[in-house]
Amino acid sequence: MCGISGIYGLENLHQPLEMVRKMNRALAHRGPDAEGEFQGENIVLGHRRLAIIDLSDRGRQPMHDEANGISVVFNGEIYNYLELREELRDYPFRTDTDTEVIIAAWSKWGSACLQRFNGMFAIALWDDKKQCLFLARDRMGIKPLYYAYRGSSIIFASEIRAILATGLIPREMDTDSLVDYLRYQTVHAPYTMVKGVSMLQPGNFLMLRDDEVQEVQYWNPLASYSREASLMNPEEIRQHIGELLLDSVKLRMRADVPFGAFLSGGIDSSTIVALMSRVAGHKVNTFTISFNECDYSESTFAAMIAEKFGSEHHDIRLSASSFVDLLPEALEAMDHPSGDGPNTWLVSKITRNAGITMALSGLGGDELFAGYPVFKRSVKLLDQKWVLSFPKPLRVLGASVLRTMKPGVNSQKITELLRQDYLDLEYSYPLSRACYLDYDIRTLLRQTSLPENRVARILAEEVSFGSPGFDLPFLSRVSHAEIRSYLQNVLLRDTDQMSMAHALEVRVPFLDHRLVEFVYGIPDSIKYPHSPKKLLTESMRGLLPTEVINRPKMGFTLPWEFWMKHELFELCNSRLERLALRPEFEGAQIRRIWHSFLKGKDQYGWSRIWPLVVLSNWLEKTQID
Repeated sequence: MCGISGIYGLENLHQPLEMVRKMNRALAHRGPDAEGEFQGENIVLGHRRLAIIDLSDRGRQPMHDEANGISVVFNGEIYNYLELREELRDYPFRTDTDTEVIIAAWSKWGSACLQRFNGMFAIALWDDKKQCLFLARDRMGIKPLYYAYRGSSIIFASEIRAILATGLIPREMDTDSLVDYLRYQTVHAPYTMVKGVSMLQPGNFLMLRDDEVQEVQYWNPLASYSREASLMNPEEIRQHIGELLLDSVKLRMRADVPFGAFLSGGIDSSTIVALMSRVAGHKVNTFTISFNECDYSESTFAAMIAEKFGSEHHDIRLSASSFVDLLPEALEAMDHPSGDGPNTWLVSKITRNAGITMALSGLGGDELFAGYPVFKRSVKLLDQKWVLSFPKPLRVLGASVLRTMKPGVNSQKITELLRQDYLDLEYSYPLSRACYLDYDIRTLLRQTSLPENRVARILAEEVSFGSPGFDLPFLSRVSHAEIRSYLQNVLLRDTDQMSMAHALEVRVPFLDHRLVEFVYGIPDSIKYPHSPKKLLTESMRGLLPTEVINRPKMGFTLPWEFWMKHELFELCNSRLERLALRPEFEGAQIRRIWHSFLKGKDQYGWSRIWPLVVLSNWLEKTQID
């Protein structure tokens, strides 16, 4: 796990090497173990190293193959690098790193090497003989890679702040992305909040030669999902899931540094810890945060799992005052604004402080195994299409009565649903994850027209009638919607930036592409969550206690509602007031929303206020106009 950066196309640039050194400094938190740079005729590469595999100096980057004219910088891990070394025995390896395996694989297979990698990665590889730059991102989008064009140059890095550090890209807001952020508390790739800065899509690579730029999608779960499950009986499916997940955990436990696991006490993290305990020859280090506000504490369930599987458990109790002290630092760690993240920042901090350099996470289990309410809700909406037989004016009138009697965001979303002509997934899902609806956004931004809804466009292109994903089982289409929107653009982005703020590598076994491809093909009748993530828990063959399986779903969250009205009031109030003074916003509306929340009205809960606080802080810190 590291930070990478570089510039290709140096003809019109003054001191490009110094620019990459500035990028390296901006990424220092990602790699405290070493730094390096390489300058060729038309390319400069930069790297900050967090050593996980082969801790010796031989593993430093940029790494070079002088004989073949190849140089590479790499962020992430190729988990199956040992198996690939066996296939590449003709290559004269000089290190024990997975980085050198990338060079050897490129030498033999070219861009097709990506099909053989099982890992999380962002790669920048310069082939001097072919005079081409190869930029690639892993299948699921676990590791980020941003880029921007400036004339004939392309600037790329693991974080936006590194690109901005060059001074080549104006600090200008993308106004369409501002609307996207207000809708979904994030900005969906390939876009970012900074105009002109893009994020390479998951499963894609860029090939650059002279003035030619080619972007290729090398993996798409809609084209790659397994049809094998449709030929299996339920017991065979459960057995295969167990085998795939166990192998995924085994691969992700390969490291030359101390490692552990995040443990919330929920089904997903408990499953990962249980499987780690099977593989490890020693006690697994587990970490959780508990709260003085006991309604939010999951420590009882985490302790139960830790005892059952004999982990070395670290339960960090957090008070409001300590959180207030730490929160400004967590906000500073945000490379891109997000309505989520400080929880990951906190657990990463305590894990790293305990001497752990790599941790496994249960991220992705809800998306794959129908763990969120949106799965059941989407199925229910399909069964309620009869509602659309009523005339639209009558539906709208009924919704207005509901909003009057029970104001709040849920009533607003129901109103919008009843205005729709269809209740299919591509129409209903974009409302499910919405933070602010378009009516609110028009008021907040004083705009009469808004850009296209990016989530709606993704679903229309990928899972609607006639699209590549329409043949998927319905629950898998919901999984795809969750993965392509919330998981990749909120959870994975936050996990990367918040864990790397502490130079902690986080690995996610549920997102092994083999498991994703298999679960996508499982029929709804087997996957439907009659009990919480029934298919997953049954695949674990009684491994988890029933108390954990049947516990109420809480998520790894913080007691924001209480804190924002008390200990965090001054921080929130000052940030919102600064946002209200920005020319893009209608200040009176921001103040009205804030005061409504403070009075305890249901219409604006903490999850709609906090993204505005974060946005204000990020805009000011990044100096975006």
